[in-house]
Formats: sequence, C-alpha cells, structure tokens
Amino acid sequence: MNIDFHYGVIYIVGRTAGLTPNEAQTVAHACQYVDDATTDGLLKFRDGQRFERFASAHGMIDYRNRVSEDNRESWVPFHFVPGGEGASFDDRLVCRPNSAIAQALVCDALARRHQDNALHRLGVTLHAYIDTWAHQGFSGIVSKHNHVENIIVDGIDNHGLLGRIKSTLETLKDTIVAETLSDCLPLGHGAALSFPDQPWTVWRYTNGHGQPIERNNLNDFVAAAGGAYVAIRAFKDGKADLSNTSGLPPDTAAALRQLLEQNRSDDADERLSGLRQAVKAGKFPGVDDIPLYIAKGPGSWKHVATGIIASRDDGDDRPVWQPSFETSDYRRFHDAVKEHRTALLDVILPQYGLRVC
Repeated sequence: MNIDFHYGVIYIVGRTAGLTPNEAQTVAHACQYVDDATTDGLLKFRDGQRFERFASAHGMIDYRNRVSEDNRESWVPFHFVPGGEGASFDDRLVCRPNSAIAQALVCDALARRHQDNALHRLGVTLHAYIDTWAHQGFSGIVSKHNHVENIIVDGIDNHGLLGRIKSTLETLKDTIVAETLSDCLPLGHGAALSFPDQPWTVWRYTNGHGQPIERNNLNDFVAAAGGAYVAIRAFKDGKADLSNTSGLPPDTAAALRQLLEQNRSDDADERLSGLRQAVKAGKFPGVDDIPLYIAKGPGSWKHVATGIIASRDDGDDRPVWQPSFETSDYRRFHDAVKEHRTALLDVILPQYGLRVC
C-alpha cells in the first residue's frame, strides 16, 4: 500500500470511527511514516545525550536488503507480518490477511492505549496490520514465495494496434523486471512490482513453488479498511481486543470501494489528491479536509522536534536537547516503532513457535 491508503484512507477511517481531527491525523501520519522513517542509529545531541532510532523501512534497492538481519528486523515486523500457517519455517513466515498473529499485534497496541504515544503506536501497528491484506502471499525474508512469474493483469485496454503494441511492451518490461528481482532479490513483493499496492488491480501470477496465485486488490483493500476501522473503534471504545466491535459503516465502505476503483493514477500522491477532492466534495460526511502530510524537511516531525532539516540522515547536525523533544511526535513515533518491533519479534511470534531474530 502507498500513501493514498496508509495516510488518506486511514485518516478517513479514523474520523469515521470517532477520532478527533488531531487524533486521526496523528494515527494516519504515524501509519504512513513507517514507510518514510529510513534513518536509524543514534540521534546525538550537542550536550552528549542520545536517542536510539530504528529504521522501519529500507528502499527496495538498498544494500541492507541483502543483509538477513536487516530483512527480518524491518520487513517482517512492519510490512510482512507472518501468518503462521504451513509446515516449514519459510511457509509460516508468509504474510496472510488478518491473521491471528496480526490481530494479536493489534491487541497489544490496544493494551497500551494509556501511554503518551498510544496514537503513534496504533498508527505504526495499523501499517503492519493493513499490509497483511496487500502483502499476502509474500514474506519479509528471501524466499521462493517471493518469486513471481507469468504476471497477468486483467482489464488492461489493449484494443487497436497501438494498444496491443503498448500492452506487449509493458508486459515484456514487467516480465524482465519481475524475473530479475525474483532471481537477484526475492524479498517482499519487489518482484511483483507495484501491482500489490494498486487498489483497483485484478491480477494473477505463479510463485516460486509453482503455485498459481489470484488477487483482487479492490476486495482486499476494502477489507483492510474495514479491519482498520474495527481496530480504531476498539481503541476509541477502550477495548482490549477486536471482538464485538461494529464494522465499517456500509455507506462509507461503498464510497471507499467506488473511489479506490476509479482513482487509478499510477502516482500515489495524485491518488491522495483524489481522496482529498472526494472528501471536500462531501463523499464522506463528517470527515473534514485531509491534512497535508510532510515526511521530511521543514515542518516534518523530525524538524519540529530537533530542528534538523536534512532529508536523508542527520548529516553533521547535533541538535540542542530541549524538554519539548520528550513530548514531540518524533520521539513518540520512534518509541512506538521500538515497542511494536519488540512486541512482535520477542513476545508474539515466539508464542506461535516462531523465532525470527
């Protein structure tokens, strides 16, 4: 999933579930920031104080993706929560939609609702939770399950000579890229290109075990929105689990389905703009304008907390520690990342007989 869902849809769902505009923005921002928090290591203050951070994402063509430990400590807890199904370790690490393990992770976030970073933790956990629908069938380690062959996308307009030529060239390009990534970097859904993240796409492929896989993203994305709604509603109601919580209102689900199906730009930022326009047009009653999202640089959580405006790392900056750092969204988010990672890798997965790190 991309920013249109992790930020835009989660904001809409959060407001629909009863969060205030500020609460919904914090949850949605944290949910999307999981994909943008790529700076790890120690934040070093000028007076010698330090704050530990952990990168919750790496770029797909990042050398760290070839390091097994980084694969497991980043991709597994934040993007490919194991489903726990199957006989082999490899099979059990495959991501499955709304798995018992994913639900246990959500319940752990619900149990921490009284912490000062509870909204940030909910957002971080929702990122991993809704990705179990989009990333199903793939895993956060190098695996044959991540090999992709014979990709076929339904509904591509290839009428006319030019349409058929374009379709053939696009298919050839996709096949070459998919096969290259399958051979060189069979991690996550990289070999499946952007297809798992497109809300409208109906597609199918064969994985490295020769198993035919069929996907209907629209159905999965609407189900993910419903799962997020239940989680946020349970959080709002002060519940410790997801049972006996009403689902996404049918009118909201229908409006989301229509918008996700029709909003077909290849640019995720353009799709987010489409969501904003739909909100302003009153497609989701009771939901106000979706706030702007700033990932890095001036106005970002990091800049507000530290004064650092570097877009990639800290550079030579050594910020002055201020008491306001302790109440900043940046501090709260990174502590939420560490809590989420520890809860899944050190507590929940071992309960299901899985030791990943």
